[in-house]
Amino acid sequence: MTPNNKYEIPFSHYAQRYSQLDPKETAERCGIVFDGEKGEFSLRLMGQPVRLAWPEFQVTEGDLPGPARILLMRYLLEGRFLPSQGKFLSYREMPWGSVYDQNFQGRCIRRLARSFTLESFVSGMEHLKAQPISGGDRGYEFPFLEGLLLRFLLWEGDEEFPPSAQILFSDNFPLAFTAEDMAVVGDISIGFLRGAVDTK
Repeated sequence: MTPNNKYEIPFSHYAQRYSQLDPKETAERCGIVFDGEKGEFSLRLMGQPVRLAWPEFQVTEGDLPGPARILLMRYLLEGRFLPSQGKFLSYREMPWGSVYDQNFQGRCIRRLARSFTLESFVSGMEHLKAQPISGGDRGYEFPFLEGLLLRFLLWEGDEEFPPSAQILFSDNFPLAFTAEDMAVVGDISIGFLRGAVDTK
């Protein structure tokens, strides 16, 4: 069987690097817990508990799609957590965001706008225990990882204007993820929201 270039080859690359990281330094840098006796990192993704074995990467708790596995490895290898200053920024305002913004608009913003009615959006967000905020016809705030917050805003549209959306990131995201990874963050978050709607 030939490897899936979009997943298996990157996964193998990052899993090799992951096996060589310093778990105590990683836990401190990323603001997460490492259990030395069990050899596991503990964190929460989209409000759900996740445990990752080390040095061999395995998900011992949580149900993660392939892109989320690679994203979390990249965060543990290269990311850093610092508390937010309370500001929220659009993708375009992030470092290098303007370079990838067109891709992000199609991959995340338009997908969010077209995938949900206001009713299903509210239902999914309530299932994820997101916090309602002002903005759009409906708006919610929720943690992607603890302390790394997203805001999803949705406008329903009418006969004159199509549905529209916005995704805002807490101002500490650029320390944790690159602009390319932040597009994956948006993609994964929408996937979790879609799953929350489908399970209700």
